[in-house]
Amino acid sequence: MLELVIIAAANALIGGMIGMTGIAGFLLPLLYAGYLGMHVTEALALSFLAFLISGIIGAWNYWKEGHLDVRFGWQIGAGSFVGAIVGVLLNSLIPETTVRQILYLVVLLSGISILLRKEPKEEQKKNILEGRPGMILLLGAVTGAVCSLSGAGGPILVMPLLVVCGMEVRTAVGVALFDSIFIAIPAGAGYFLQTDMWTLLPMMGTAGIFHALGVQIGSKNAGRIPQQLLKKGVAVGSILIAIWKLNIF
Repeated sequence: MLELVIIAAANALIGGMIGMTGIAGFLLPLLYAGYLGMHVTEALALSFLAFLISGIIGAWNYWKEGHLDVRFGWQIGAGSFVGAIVGVLLNSLIPETTVRQILYLVVLLSGISILLRKEPKEEQKKNILEGRPGMILLLGAVTGAVCSLSGAGGPILVMPLLVVCGMEVRTAVGVALFDSIFIAIPAGAGYFLQTDMWTLLPMMGTAGIFHALGVQIGSKNAGRIPQQLLKKGVAVGSILIAIWKLNIF
């Protein structure tokens, strides 16, 4: 019962942060595998279930606001779908201890990225990926494989890369959330097939309900919370946890 309470609270909180900022999903596998001590495949299965939910809700809200390039999203999503399958296969070939180290390293690098990245003050130059479907597919495949293997939420990798390539920030967040759906479906299915789903049903139900609630509330109140302060807090906490888990000091 205590485990379910922790899962409910964590998914509501992290879902809220995703709804407000588009980031923080990478904290879920850290919670499951690091704090709760679950098997990596179980941790990743539950995490990608949440990423599917936040991707659907978040992408829908951004689309309604006019901040989702659907055509571009389908292109990068196609690459991510294939990459996610490759990531699951790689995960099955790598020892669990190594996968855990990869997970903690991705969390560390994600935290550093959030901490150091500066939000653009004005619209970026023209998207250099526009009209280059081969490059879009390749970007999707690479990021999909990394996310699927490590359990990182799609937006934490995809969104900054799209901004660097010239996409407007809010559109990049919308596309990244949409893209996370294409990562979560094959990755979640692949990891759930490696687990005893019946024993995970209570956790799946709890995580799904409270994550959806958190994402919805977070997206509705995004303008009321200082996002920069929230992002910096997520970044610092992630870095400290990753350093502890990696035994860097």
